[in-house]
Amino acid sequence: MSQALFESTITSLPLIAKGKVRDIYAVGDDKLLIVSSDRLSAFDVILPDPIPSKGKVLTQTASFWFKKLADIVATHSTGIDPETVVAENERAQVRGRSVVVKRLRPLPIEAVVRGYIIGSGWKDYQETGTVCGIKLPTGLQQAEKLPELIFTPATKAAVGDHDENISFEQAQAHCNKELEQVLAGTGKTGAQLVTEARDAAFSLYQAAADYAATKGIIIADTKFEFGIDDKGTLHLIDEILTPDSSRFWPADAWKPGSNPPSYDKQYVRDYLETLDWNKKAPGPTLPKDVIEQTAAKYFEAFEKLTGQKLAE
Repeated sequence: MSQALFESTITSLPLIAKGKVRDIYAVGDDKLLIVSSDRLSAFDVILPDPIPSKGKVLTQTASFWFKKLADIVATHSTGIDPETVVAENERAQVRGRSVVVKRLRPLPIEAVVRGYIIGSGWKDYQETGTVCGIKLPTGLQQAEKLPELIFTPATKAAVGDHDENISFEQAQAHCNKELEQVLAGTGKTGAQLVTEARDAAFSLYQAAADYAATKGIIIADTKFEFGIDDKGTLHLIDEILTPDSSRFWPADAWKPGSNPPSYDKQYVRDYLETLDWNKKAPGPTLPKDVIEQTAAKYFEAFEKLTGQKLAE
């Protein structure tokens, strides 16, 4: 396992933003370098301890899926080697954990697809019988497979804030408002793009879930992000179907009525739930065994899904 990278320090390119996990740099006017650090966020708080090689797992898992699902929707991929766009002494920082992508305008929502009732969806269902305004059958158990996929968009929160689940109609209204000027002259509306994003998200999820099932993994839910070019064409962006953006369960451990173990940061969340912590920054430090077990979960998910060894 390589040394952890908590934060990149690229100086040969302009820094645009630092997110919960990713550091983003400009490559000319039309491309971006996205570096996935080993930072870990839980309950929307960045924790002080990195998970070694986590960023490599995220990048290489997402790259696997981008190639596998490329026929479904246009993507941000360029195929440019990240090591060719930074200074020679910075190549080690980007190796195995970075991508060069098209610079696109992100939709101001997250496109969440749920195939099983768990997490915040389970909490909403227990209280209201609905998830994001979608009425579900009565009597569902925790982690039960839903009769059909549901699309539950969320607003994007700033670092440290919580994403907010919203209805499909609210997502359409939000995108109409936020993208009105950007879409002028393209013949498209924000509402149309939300519909396109939903349909693409359903197709992406179903194809990925069918494949993952052959590897003994259930994709309970996942989050996609989309962006548009200057013509209003929808593109799949960011990361997809990673342990950070998805809930992966071992199929042989899934049983409705209980919360299955996850190949993701659920191990950390479960540990944090045992602490007297208000889920606000600063986050607590993690014991060595929690860091090691979390890293092992990420590696296991990557190897099971892709059949590959992580490129260090």
